[in-house]
Amino acid sequence: MPIKENLVQIKNSLPNHVTLVAVSKTKPKEDLMEAYDAGQRIFGENKIQEMTEKWEALPKDISWHMIGHVQRNKVKYMAPYVSLIHGVDSFKLLKEIDKQAKKNNRNIACLLQMHIAEESTKFGLDSEELFAMLNNANFKALDNITIKGLMGMATFTDDEAQIRKEFQNLRQLYNKAKELVPSLEVLSMGMSGDYKIAIEEGSTMVRIGSSIFGARNYS
Repeated sequence: MPIKENLVQIKNSLPNHVTLVAVSKTKPKEDLMEAYDAGQRIFGENKIQEMTEKWEALPKDISWHMIGHVQRNKVKYMAPYVSLIHGVDSFKLLKEIDKQAKKNNRNIACLLQMHIAEESTKFGLDSEELFAMLNNANFKALDNITIKGLMGMATFTDDEAQIRKEFQNLRQLYNKAKELVPSLEVLSMGMSGDYKIAIEEGSTMVRIGSSIFGARNYS
């Protein structure tokens, strides 16, 4: 099915309060433009260099979300334009984002990435690290970032009960964190394979790639 039909079908299935991030990593600019022409304005990339090339070439009303693991030395390349950084998993990274945002006279929105999956390969903070950070005076002194919410990825498994449990755990963490940081409004969880469960468990932002653009090309 063409990109436009896929996109329209998914958008129509989402509740109004859920934001769709079209995950366009590895996809050519023509594919992004097809989604753009169908009304999509938020795209997610996982490599800063690729995202920057697309930002330079494509319409300027696109919101670019960095959804992959972020290396601190690469933050400067996306600081002029990135709309939301999903994978913030350390205070050191947050400080670097704040520093580069300041250089660009910007305030950059961030999500704190929580480790909720059973796989050891997933990045993220645990609950202790999260609340230590939120209560840290140095964290509160960062003026050029805004923590918008939390993000997490469930274990890659067919076990629906496990996926649901991990999303429920993230939702509980989000509710607790919101008591400390009332500005939180984004709970980013759910991808092509599990976004329907994520929405049932309270997600307000889903990251969908292959269901819109087809299988990824890693060659």
